[in-house]
Amino acid sequence: MKPLKELTRPNIWNLAPYSSARDEYSGHEAHVFLDANESPYNAPMNRYPDPLQRELKEEIATVKGIPADYTFLGNGSDEAIDLLYRCFCRPGIDNVVAIEPTYGMYRVCADVNDVEYRPVLLDDHYQMQADRLLAACDDNTKLVWICSPNNPTGNDIDREQVLRVIKAFQGLVVVDEAYSDFSRQRPLRFELPQHPNLVVLNTMSKAWASAAIRLGMAFAAPAIINIFNKVKYPYNINLLTQQQAMQTLKARFDIDAWVQLILQERAQMMGAFRQLPICREVFPSDANFFLARVTDAQAIYDYLVQQGIIVRNRNRVKLCQECLRITVGTRAENTELLSALRKFAE
Repeated sequence: MKPLKELTRPNIWNLAPYSSARDEYSGHEAHVFLDANESPYNAPMNRYPDPLQRELKEEIATVKGIPADYTFLGNGSDEAIDLLYRCFCRPGIDNVVAIEPTYGMYRVCADVNDVEYRPVLLDDHYQMQADRLLAACDDNTKLVWICSPNNPTGNDIDREQVLRVIKAFQGLVVVDEAYSDFSRQRPLRFELPQHPNLVVLNTMSKAWASAAIRLGMAFAAPAIINIFNKVKYPYNINLLTQQQAMQTLKARFDIDAWVQLILQERAQMMGAFRQLPICREVFPSDANFFLARVTDAQAIYDYLVQQGIIVRNRNRVKLCQECLRITVGTRAENTELLSALRKFAE
């Protein structure tokens, strides 16, 4: 990869970050806090939270197998996605390359930050070819986006193709592993020490059943994490989120059981869906959802809304014509969906 200084926007590289009151005495024991203009009442909510979430990062390191200094925590993965643009992409000059179709926030953040977004279509099996992604890159390409398992297609992207991009690309390769807990493929976060240009995204929203607390993770070399920390808002993760995340991480055996239930339901749901008269094809899935091509996606979607059942209509997404994305729910929710679709087909 290019030297990190060359990849980073000059104003960000030279940025003197805001120094919060809680940063200045780090490493020292203290019990009287008269430095941050906080109220002395209503503990613990009166105090600003740890700006670097040290205790939480240590717990995540235990669960994820990644050192704490390789970890950035954001307000959902979307904060890390936006920071990657703000730290490394010069507006109106630089560009990024991404697989297509994929998670929509990569493009939205590119548009917000005035960065050219170059999509590269997957093949008919929703797989990428490394050579095609690399061919779309030029000297001003700073980021390559790869979501695996991919959203909305649900499948793992071929690991060898991803590694080819990581090894050949001179900028940062961002692999979004939001759904990796549902996949049998070894997460790429364990490859971080071998690939200094790799950034891996994770989230508490999917397998960890904690979408409401809005906690995302980015794993990368400490030098990249340090740049994120320069730019992020000082107290970006509130105390309630940190406390709830700690509680959830300590209940990881419950989470493992939930994941297994979802995988069982996924297999049964996909099998049952294939038998529906409205189904044309169910695509392979390594996530907690699956993509299905149906006879009339818009009509079926509208019908389900009337029944109080919400799925995702992906009909207008490239390569997903007449497709619905179905999240795997509880046995009762899945049964209700199947029952409604059988009635639609009558």
